[in-house]
Amino acid sequence: MTKKEHIEATTPDQRAMSKWDMFATWIGANANNGTWYIGGVIAAVGLIKASTLLVVVGSLSYVLLGFASYMGYKTGLPAMALTRPSFGIKGSIIPSIVNVVQFIGWAAINTFIAATSISIILKDILGWNNSSFHNQFSIIIGIVVMSILHLISISLGEKSVKWIERVGIILVIILVTWESIVVLKTVPFHEIVKYEPAAKFQLPSGKIVDILAAFNLAWVTAAADFSRFTKDKHAATTASFLGANIGLFWFAFIGLIATIATAITINKFDPNNADPSTIAAKLGLGILAMLVIVITSTTANAVNLMAAGSALTNIFHRLKLTPALWIVTLVATAMTFIPVYVASFLTTFETFLDGIGMFLGPEIAIFLIDFFVIRRKNYQVSEFSKVNGNYWYTKGVNPVAIITWAIGVISYLILNKLGFIIATTGATFPAMFITAICYLAANKMIGSKQN
Repeated sequence: MTKKEHIEATTPDQRAMSKWDMFATWIGANANNGTWYIGGVIAAVGLIKASTLLVVVGSLSYVLLGFASYMGYKTGLPAMALTRPSFGIKGSIIPSIVNVVQFIGWAAINTFIAATSISIILKDILGWNNSSFHNQFSIIIGIVVMSILHLISISLGEKSVKWIERVGIILVIILVTWESIVVLKTVPFHEIVKYEPAAKFQLPSGKIVDILAAFNLAWVTAAADFSRFTKDKHAATTASFLGANIGLFWFAFIGLIATIATAITINKFDPNNADPSTIAAKLGLGILAMLVIVITSTTANAVNLMAAGSALTNIFHRLKLTPALWIVTLVATAMTFIPVYVASFLTTFETFLDGIGMFLGPEIAIFLIDFFVIRRKNYQVSEFSKVNGNYWYTKGVNPVAIITWAIGVISYLILNKLGFIIATTGATFPAMFITAICYLAANKMIGSKQN
């Protein structure tokens, strides 16, 4: 950290994102392969329970997204810079690292699913068989193609992200509406409603809640990266909330019913069939369906990579956004090869969710409580890079936030072992509540001593 470093808030001229842009950005963020796959994973509890939990967890998570979006709108600062008042100027590097890792991870997941679609298209066009060599080689080609598309989508920073979302969302709406109709024509909806997987495949409600929370809360830590470019409060909050929920409900529901439809069609439920490429192939939806998956990966990863790149600039303060975006895209490309050589995609996906879920909730609880309750929506932007300033704390780190975050993570790990929690609420939201109470209590105690 140097005294020369200075964080610039978004200027009025840069606040060019309209309500539609924000709405399209957040629909595009969730109208993607990962959301589809999540829908397929939660199909293990049947349509009714899965849909109910989807709506409840999604709504709660994206209320928090709206709050975080307001922070970006109010201050004009990127998401991870906004963790400086709570974690400290240097301490904010820790949540920034979590954000870089998780959004590169999400980009890699979406890329792998889209690469699977390209693999199927290639094998269909070229007449390749399902040999191990052809499967692996076609996946590698798919990863390279998707990575080139992603580099194009983020080439101009937030400007290219905005335009890829504007164009992509229209194509996604048209093509996925068609795909939804085909799925429902293949298997009658009343059969999908009645279907329940065998007991050995079913998951407890709390586990489903934690899966959905890990997926949804990731966007909360990136909200300000986009809302800071809008000058309309409702665009930042309401449009973000509605767009993210519509994208989630729509695509997760399609993944949910498509996975169940596939299970009915082949008379076997298999969580590995949850990825959209496998479903599209088994239901005979054709090459056009695969192209939908490629398009949605590009629109979603524009948001993932933007969030990862923005977090990287908070770690390396002299790094500009555009080169940061190129760096995270290339790293995401490298990570996409992990399930090709190391493990099944489902195993990789579940390990990834377990890894990030325990960190996100406590982090979000801390920076939201700090801004809205402790600071009462009043951050001093001029202090965001000042050594020995208001947000310097102890050598640039706020020990209260770090200790509280650790308490939240430990709470998650303990709660995640309790049968009652696993069967009902899951560990994520109770751990967030514990973190919020501890952080608020610690700050009041420190404040009272100082007074």
